[in-house]
Amino acid sequence: MKKANNMEKEIRPEYDFASMSGGVRGKYVKKLRRESNIVVLEPEVAAAFPSGDAVNAALRGMLKTAKEVRTYGGLPDTALQSRGRGGRKPKSRRRSHSARG
Repeated sequence: MKKANNMEKEIRPEYDFASMSGGVRGKYVKKLRRESNIVVLEPEVAAAFPSGDAVNAALRGMLKTAKEVRTYGGLPDTALQSRGRGGRKPKSRRRSHSARG
């Protein structure tokens, strides 16, 4: 036996929301906006990651690298550091103690 669908779409007259106490419109809106972390990626960026876990792993890697750079002033692996064309400055030549006069 099928129920009539028109009753489901309408609010019954015995429900008078104006007379109910405690009802506040948008009561949890601030909490929802504060606690939800929805980020929309551009299509070309989203295509590079197969899943949300892959995005999280990439972001964790970036955070770890940034932390290492801040902590130690550079990357820990010298193979990853850039090599400039200028090269190193020559070490200053020290005179031996016997050459001092």
